[in-house]
Amino acid sequence: MDATKRPGRTRSRLLRSMVPAAALAMVITGCGSGGSGSGSGAAPSAVPKLAAEDINPQPLDNIKDGGELREPLQQWVDQWNPLQVDGTYGDSVEIMKMVEPMLFRIDASGTFQPVSDFLQSATVVSTSPQVVLYKLNPKAHWSDGKALSYLDFKAEWQAASGKNPAFNVATTSGYDQISDVSQGDDPTQVKVTFDKPYADWQNLFYPLLPAAGISTPDQFNKGWIEQIPITGGAFKLGSQDKAAQTLTVVPDPNWWGQKPKLDKFTYRVLSASAITQAFLNNEIDYASAGRADAYSQLKADPNAVIRTAGPWDEVHISFGSNGAMADQKVRQALGKAIDRTALIQVVSKGVPVVFPELGNHILMTNQAGYQDNSGEWGKFDPAAAKQLLTQAGWQDAGAGKPRTKDGQQLELHFILAQGSSQQSVDMATAVQNMLGQVGVKLDVDRVPDNDLNEKYLNVGKFDLATWRNTGSFPPSVAIPNYQAPSGDNVYENYSKLSTPEIDSLLKQAASTLDPVAAAKLYNQADAKIWELGHTLEIYQRPQVTAFRKGLANFGASGLADVDYTKVGWQK
Repeated sequence: MDATKRPGRTRSRLLRSMVPAAALAMVITGCGSGGSGSGSGAAPSAVPKLAAEDINPQPLDNIKDGGELREPLQQWVDQWNPLQVDGTYGDSVEIMKMVEPMLFRIDASGTFQPVSDFLQSATVVSTSPQVVLYKLNPKAHWSDGKALSYLDFKAEWQAASGKNPAFNVATTSGYDQISDVSQGDDPTQVKVTFDKPYADWQNLFYPLLPAAGISTPDQFNKGWIEQIPITGGAFKLGSQDKAAQTLTVVPDPNWWGQKPKLDKFTYRVLSASAITQAFLNNEIDYASAGRADAYSQLKADPNAVIRTAGPWDEVHISFGSNGAMADQKVRQALGKAIDRTALIQVVSKGVPVVFPELGNHILMTNQAGYQDNSGEWGKFDPAAAKQLLTQAGWQDAGAGKPRTKDGQQLELHFILAQGSSQQSVDMATAVQNMLGQVGVKLDVDRVPDNDLNEKYLNVGKFDLATWRNTGSFPPSVAIPNYQAPSGDNVYENYSKLSTPEIDSLLKQAASTLDPVAAAKLYNQADAKIWELGHTLEIYQRPQVTAFRKGLANFGASGLADVDYTKVGWQK
């Protein structure tokens, strides 16, 4: 169940994480190295059970001082700015949450909790207009020596508001509803005023970025390419070796908070197909166990512990908007021609965990407000698919032959990375066969891993593609996936498909402070997204991951953020 991971506020929660179909596998948020250690957890042969989180929680006095955590990267990080449209890759966003101020962390229940190292408090002090008062930790400062202040909040708002198109932002959600940012009664206070209510305000400035690094379009768009110019967290970037495709994150000696337990986090670019063997070779400290072949190998490793949880993580098939795919009836037909239940059986075979079929683009099956809005557009109905294609002008050419229109065959392309797992390949092949039954010729095109995002997905050069969106919580984080493009900026709507009605419903939902009323609006928008033929949701992906024994305070984290200062090896 590895699918390519794309960014979103990602579990890499900033925006969310997007994991491309190269990896139709389980997302892993955790890692470990160098250490054996006793470790607690289920025996390798135990059948995993989903939980809110499964991280081997240990008090700090039971964690060794020092050590290394070795993690896989799915691709090299070119753009580190998580607010920039090319910077939303999940792993890079997660690293940025280590090196920049995290005002809040989300706990296992999905609740925002203030991080005292940066934030003493944050409260809504007025509702008309909505005003949030932040009280910063006076010890908090940037690596250039400047204290955190309202200037940083103001710069992030102005860059991400969408008012200046020269800032190539990944999302304007929430920032476009701020009317003013000012200093409070003293330099540690920040007042953020909204021009209309914004329910998910804790999702903004997450992480906070320095004004000195994002105040101009040039700084914002280019100043974070292959570098992190200014940091403000417990860690900093240690080294980057592009030739070796490795980088390290190390503790910052100027950190004012609790000293991190680990000496180093080491990241290495690995294709999805190489990760399992790398774990078995003791080269990395965690690996997805979401595929049957990986699960059977990893659970048998005496140094592995399988940990599971239910995160915000979904796998879907996105439809493009070029050529024949510009026709809504064609996209709707494809949705009816694809048997989602059968695809789940393909990807989950051999993994003893339920993969819930997903009927919502915005909310997970275990999330408050969830309802299945797929209706007729997610129902497997090949006969109806054929009718829609005929209505779109694509005529039946006979059994086994592609349909034709104006002398052209109906031939589409499913883009897949060269390094895709066998699971992803099997899924694409199954879709190829299903579409062939209704007269659609589908070519599965394998492209270089490092080209998948930049040359294909990000620019909408695909008819069909699959990836995972992760960490899209709270709901407004998912808005950029369906937001109407603005000029060349597609936000995270790589299909480039939207409608004014969907845009309006999503904006209304994000402005609704009552969570029940907001969920109703999100569900109305979701029903329209299904009807548009934008994306075919397949399933919610459980996190099933093998971790090296002894790794503590890290693992299958579900909805929760990781406190990397507490991660380490158990004594």
